[in-house]
Amino acid sequence: MTSNGVHASSDAYVREYAAADPIGATFMGVGGHDDRMTDYSPDGFAARAQLARVALAEVRRAQPCDDAETTAAAVFTERVGLDLEIHEAGLDMAQLNVIASPVQDVRMVFDLMLTTETRDWEAIAARLARVPDALAGLRASLLAASAAGHTAALRQVRRVAAQCDTWAGAGGKQPFFDVLVAGADGVPESLRTELVSGAAAASQAYARLATFLRDELAPRAPQRDAVGADRYQLWSRYFLGSRIDLAEAYAWGWEEFLRLETEIRQVADRIVAGGTPAQAAAALDSDPRHLVHGHEDLQRWMQRLSDDALVALRGSQFDIPDRVMALECRIAPPGGGVGAYYTGPDENFSRPGRMWFSLPEDREDFPTWREVTTVYHEGVPGHHLQVATAVHVADRLNAFQRLMCWVSGHGEGWALYAERLMRELGYLDDDGELLGMLDAQLFRAARVVVDIGMHLELEIPAGTGFHEGQRWTPELGLEFMLDRTISDPAHVHDEIDRYLGWPGQAPSYKLGERCWLAARDDARRRHGAGFDLVSFHRAALEMGAMGLDTLTERLTQL
Repeated sequence: MTSNGVHASSDAYVREYAAADPIGATFMGVGGHDDRMTDYSPDGFAARAQLARVALAEVRRAQPCDDAETTAAAVFTERVGLDLEIHEAGLDMAQLNVIASPVQDVRMVFDLMLTTETRDWEAIAARLARVPDALAGLRASLLAASAAGHTAALRQVRRVAAQCDTWAGAGGKQPFFDVLVAGADGVPESLRTELVSGAAAASQAYARLATFLRDELAPRAPQRDAVGADRYQLWSRYFLGSRIDLAEAYAWGWEEFLRLETEIRQVADRIVAGGTPAQAAAALDSDPRHLVHGHEDLQRWMQRLSDDALVALRGSQFDIPDRVMALECRIAPPGGGVGAYYTGPDENFSRPGRMWFSLPEDREDFPTWREVTTVYHEGVPGHHLQVATAVHVADRLNAFQRLMCWVSGHGEGWALYAERLMRELGYLDDDGELLGMLDAQLFRAARVVVDIGMHLELEIPAGTGFHEGQRWTPELGLEFMLDRTISDPAHVHDEIDRYLGWPGQAPSYKLGERCWLAARDDARRRHGAGFDLVSFHRAALEMGAMGLDTLTERLTQL
């Protein structure tokens, strides 16, 4: 790497990293690598770490030429520095969980690939043929990490093996890759043959991975889910971009949970006089006004609500460029966790931002009162507005800031703030939809408590009305989420597994939202009557993603 200046060095790093991580390139929206697979072998992880090491040294040597480069340098050094810490701790090769690890990435990358032209299907065929090698490299890394004392907990190994079964078509189900290539209409017969062969090879590779996880990795996996304070603090810093006092965050999580629980009871009483939140939820679940039937109807409902929000908020609350107005809503392929997620546009917006709902396969009726706030979270003014705005402002942000940088506390914190903002703007005046929003907030507050509590095995304090004095276990975490929230039970079971395999990520929503709210309150105090919320939001979003410490510092300058 021979670039000069922070922006130039950051841009060069993205180009080199994209070549070294083709799956990451597709997720970022950097073209030219869609026919290749990432090397997940120990050598592949080492090569990417060396790229990061060289780039980090160069950015640290560079002299920022203006405030924008000063911010860019802070963002780059914080993020890439943490990537290296995680690598040097031996944790990158050990990543295996039910929601965000290489096992999912290899499958999910195909969701983002273009399927319009023959050349698109040629790239898919080439990438499919490389799935077996990618998963073989991953097996080698998981074994190497295990030999060094880093093995995912048994719960994660077993659940990921079950995901592999689904994608491979175990139990007579149709393999994911067969469904993928069935959509290749109008391609030459030779290419169709190549696609079918590649799909079969990819399915077999996932079947082999499932067997490996059960037969070779599971016997090495610890029964204990808790990762302990040291590892948790490292992951917490990664997901927040800030070193926090975990004891303070745990105590604050309880305060926020109990506050929201009180408000939810008040709203529930308005829905069912004298009723509990669970009774109000049951009434709403059976109310035809809040129900859609079937996956296609849910997809259409999501799209309509998302489109309406884009039109209503444009000009009145946010400056939304034309190309950010495109947001696709889709139902995710089966096999992943239950819930919603967002994938951003590519750098040219030829691939739009997308909101995905991952649904239980055996369900056909969906209560929309729970999901209105989810659409705002994943779409507008949530992730889509945030991520797509950063991609759009190429004249102000370098490629790392626009395409590669993601900090959960910043991103999920903004999306949770966006849900609250929609309430403030009057979009959640219906008590049913308000209950859904408050339950989503309560759920995220519970995550702070349960995630920190389970991984640090903390004591449950007095005055909480739940097993006071006992120490958290996964079983207590599941009981708490089922008994003290009104979230869908299927979602709750998935969530507990998610927390235990992704330590530090779950609290980032509420802790990030706290940061955004504090920054807005601070700006209001400083500017008084001159405070303009639209201008605050525009400036904040156009800064791109960053850690919470950097965000707090930069927002005090607005």
